[in-house]
Amino acid sequence: MSVLCYNKGCGQRFDPEKNSDDACTYHPGVPVFHDALKGWSCCKRRTTDFSDFLSIAGCTKGPHNQEKPPEPVKPEVKTSGEKKDLDGLKPKFNESIIQAPKPVESIQRPSPDEPFSRLQQKVSVSLRQALEKLKLSDNAPGRNEEEDDDIKIGTSCKNGGCTKTFCGAESNEEVCLYHAGVPIFHEGMKYWSCCKRKTSDFNTFLSQEGCFKGAHLWRKEDTGKKAVPCRSDWHQTGSQVIITIYAKNSVPELSFVDGNSTMLDIHILFDGDKEFAQKIVLWGVVDSSKSTVNMMAAKIEIALKKAEPMSWARLDLPPVVTSPKEKEKMSESDDDQVDE
Repeated sequence: MSVLCYNKGCGQRFDPEKNSDDACTYHPGVPVFHDALKGWSCCKRRTTDFSDFLSIAGCTKGPHNQEKPPEPVKPEVKTSGEKKDLDGLKPKFNESIIQAPKPVESIQRPSPDEPFSRLQQKVSVSLRQALEKLKLSDNAPGRNEEEDDDIKIGTSCKNGGCTKTFCGAESNEEVCLYHAGVPIFHEGMKYWSCCKRKTSDFNTFLSQEGCFKGAHLWRKEDTGKKAVPCRSDWHQTGSQVIITIYAKNSVPELSFVDGNSTMLDIHILFDGDKEFAQKIVLWGVVDSSKSTVNMMAAKIEIALKKAEPMSWARLDLPPVVTSPKEKEKMSESDDDQVDE
């Protein structure tokens, strides 16, 4: 006569007279259900499907068990008249007051008139090797050729965004429309820092008309350095803001970054006679004493230490736009002071 085995994971019928010590394969542990995974505490196999869980083979061998496990005892519910006393069924917890963490007080924005300090500079091995190669090539024969001081026909204007070329003396009478800022490429958008007309198309960016008027700049004779724009980008982590300026072969001795808590003054000399300069009013507050300038062969990374762990909405603080009405009020107040 066969009887049912009550070992977990078995559920087969067996003959009590033929019950050997390894006749049953079962799970000695308990079912475990956690994070949508199902399995047994006695073995490591887990599955998300309940049918697969039921078909998991046992991990232990032993004799079949014909003793039915006792049913769990139901708690007795006491009644008093029409009201039931359920206090004995309620789980008891140790009551404790949990206080929420105190909010971090936002750091007050320091004055932009704070004194500037020079950020610590780190020069990579790759940049030093590249500069050594340039020195060797500069010492090669045939490099000392004097350039003609006259402006040649076809010389392009050095002002950013201007596409005019020198056609003769009449070109000096033309009005130059140019961008006084630098080009910025960030998150797929391209724009000039002086007017911020953003576009995703590079050709549209190149064809943007300048926002400043002035004279053409055919060459720079003051210092022998050519002021040029550089492609730049920025990203942030929880504790830092990293500004990347793509300038090859920068000269560490003639390049520097000065700054305080809210402003940066960047000067980079690279590729021999090219100079990049930019001033940035930062969106957030930084600790300039813990900020560094990492100079590499193809780029410069300015790692700014955040004064507080918060996400910046942008890199620079947008300029304050004064409405025409406010300008009129300011001019009227100035006139009144003059009359007095």
